[in-house]
Amino acid sequence: MPFELETAAHPESLRRVAIEPVSRVEGHGKVTLLLDDNNKVHQVRLHIVEFRGFEKFIEGRPYWEVPVMVQRLCGICPVSHHLAASKAMDQIVGATLTPTAEKIRRLMHYGQILQSHALHFFHLSSPDLLFGFGSDVATRNIVGVVAAAPEIAKKGVLLRKYGQEVIRMTSGKRVHGTGSIPGGVNKSLHAEERAALQKDIYQIVAWSRDAVQMIKGLFAQNLAAYNAFGRFDAHNMCLVRADGAMDLYHGGLRARRSDGSTLFDHFDYDHYWDVITEDVKSWSYMKFPYFNAMGNSDDGWYRVGPLTRVTQCDFIPTPLADREREEFLAFDGGNAAGATLGYHWARMIEMLHAAEAIKDLLHDDDICGSDLMAAGKRQERGVGVIEAPRGTLIHHYRVDENDQVIRANLIVSTTHNNQAMNEAIRVVARQYLDGQELTEGLLNHIEVAIRCFDPCLSCATHALGQMPLEVEIVGVGGTVLDRMMRNGDGRCARPEPQ
Repeated sequence: MPFELETAAHPESLRRVAIEPVSRVEGHGKVTLLLDDNNKVHQVRLHIVEFRGFEKFIEGRPYWEVPVMVQRLCGICPVSHHLAASKAMDQIVGATLTPTAEKIRRLMHYGQILQSHALHFFHLSSPDLLFGFGSDVATRNIVGVVAAAPEIAKKGVLLRKYGQEVIRMTSGKRVHGTGSIPGGVNKSLHAEERAALQKDIYQIVAWSRDAVQMIKGLFAQNLAAYNAFGRFDAHNMCLVRADGAMDLYHGGLRARRSDGSTLFDHFDYDHYWDVITEDVKSWSYMKFPYFNAMGNSDDGWYRVGPLTRVTQCDFIPTPLADREREEFLAFDGGNAAGATLGYHWARMIEMLHAAEAIKDLLHDDDICGSDLMAAGKRQERGVGVIEAPRGTLIHHYRVDENDQVIRANLIVSTTHNNQAMNEAIRVVARQYLDGQELTEGLLNHIEVAIRCFDPCLSCATHALGQMPLEVEIVGVGGTVLDRMMRNGDGRCARPEPQ
């Protein structure tokens, strides 16, 4: 399915409008629209304009450093990278985790899901939902939410704070912790830490239930608009447990076509490349994955994340969240479960699931155990996959006989959603902007569509291999001594003197 509303045969004759930067998301991106003199939209694209070189500068580092290094990709979802890399390195050291190690990691992960979903919903997306997509930009922000709905804002802050405390107690720090290591973890919970978390968990579960009711009510109040907004059909992929349940930490890959038929199920992610290929486009640093069976990135693109996980799993293994899942699937004859804005509803169901899972783990004595590490036969390759807040996250490494990483490939959640986000903004542009005099409120509709996916743009950037680059050598006095440029086609040259 092409991104363009129509083929822009002569883009030089069209007016270019840019939304730069896209606001209330993690990282830096922009959207460009090409319009004619009648404001008819001919092309819409989401561009990722920043470049991160993690896959290259990981090379040459000892494998045990990687779980700590890769989480510097992001300050919002560092735990996800920490754990995905650790799972890959478990394979490198041949480890089968002890019960304590796996449960501590799961606790850490559910803390991450809780805090990230709370942050996105309450701080980044609720201004659009509470005030309207085209409302006054001066109040359409978290400060406006605090002023208009202080109890909602307070719950969002305290939900995130609790998730951060779970992360701190399991990983050592709220951001960029060190608790997960190849083969296990380096600490379990102390009795006093466990008691401190148990004290507040029932309130956290209750507030999570309130959040589900809040988004459910917003859907009921805006039923037709929410169901239609940026709506499109897509293939889907997520991890599921062996019995088909939602499992955010481990499982096999399940993929279903847009018509609901199964493409593959319980697929061993150790060979993800047999079912997924990454395509590249010249206008973005983010790649475009697609299902190999569908042939190419125009037909085989898919989406991941809360909406996929909630709708594609067979059940959620915590009772309150599963009941909310069933209501979500049945709401308005199933229409909400196919809506792009349904990501927010699904996100709150997952937040409730994370709160329930934390509660269960806090009553499991294994989390205070002392058997933290395991090891086995050394391997040269490791693949770790986890369901990060934004969707399926893949870490793949090769390690040589000197324990140094010689290859790294990361396919992050936002990368999986790249084409889906482009499709969403294409549909929104057709619905709301085509032929209209553009205003800030109308342009915000594009950003609302992007925020449904909770993109982490800095996590998702890749080098294309032929990335444009300019290097300058500057002397101590500030004089440019030499300059070399590499163009997008890979050719290198010194620019002509001005």
